[in-house]
Amino acid sequence: QVQLVESGGDLIQPGGSLRLSCAASGSISSISAMAWYRQAPGKQRELVAAITSEGTTSYAYSVKGRFTISRDNAKNTLYLQMNSLKPEDTAVYYCNALTVPVLAHYWGRGTQVTVSS
Repeated sequence: QVQLVESGGDLIQPGGSLRLSCAASGSISSISAMAWYRQAPGKQRELVAAITSEGTTSYAYSVKGRFTISRDNAKNTLYLQMNSLKPEDTAVYYCNALTVPVLAHYWGRGTQVTVSS
């Protein structure tokens, strides 16, 4: 079992920056890849960024060049640095962890990011 707790969401003006954090606990050693997803009102949850245990990253086209995903294995924490925020980035952001060898996905409860003037 893995527990994930997100933090850092806020109301921010367009063009601003935020850093989201996701603290992991439980069976940490079983975590392989981690990711951030987001879900805007009335829309499906979408993958924003992912990072493997080796540090390889990938991003959705809509956030590439503006968002940076990173993980601090010593602190068991995943981060999402978000710059040049746009109103369309408004959503609940969820942390996700994939475990091995038993394949399972774990989710946090989410943190609200609202980009508005």
